[in-house]
Amino acid sequence: MIDKNVVTRIVEEWLKGKDYFLVDINIIQDDKIVVEIDHAEGVYIDDCVDLSRYIESKLDRDKEDFELEVGSAGIGQPFKVLQQYKNYIGKEVEVMTNANRKYTGILKDADEDHFMVTIEKKIKLEGAKRPKMVPEDVPFKYDEIKYTKYLIRFK
Repeated sequence: MIDKNVVTRIVEEWLKGKDYFLVDINIIQDDKIVVEIDHAEGVYIDDCVDLSRYIESKLDRDKEDFELEVGSAGIGQPFKVLQQYKNYIGKEVEVMTNANRKYTGILKDADEDHFMVTIEKKIKLEGAKRPKMVPEDVPFKYDEIKYTKYLIRFK
């Protein structure tokens, strides 16, 4: 079986000096290698082809046959790495907690330990006849959530 660490090292060599970042590498049964990369401005197919050829040039098919799939982290798919959170600061996201509570709001900040989403909360202010929507910052730790993903809206 192909070693994931070897593939990771090869991909990281290709990434040096580029604005792309590694999202995930999976080695599935029968040596199917799936590599996901991303970029703040999107991933170009030519770069996926280039990375695929680079990986193939570094692995020996005579020793182990493999299938290789190189692509981008899909839009609307859950975030897997911190850089994805950072790229979507200022954009609307959906967060599902481990307690199955869903939040939607604007991703405000993200670091290694947690991230912050500004949601709109309905609050009845004293003396007001109707509740009013007010912004509230909600912090999340990564281990408290099932997923966070970019929220796509069609208007």
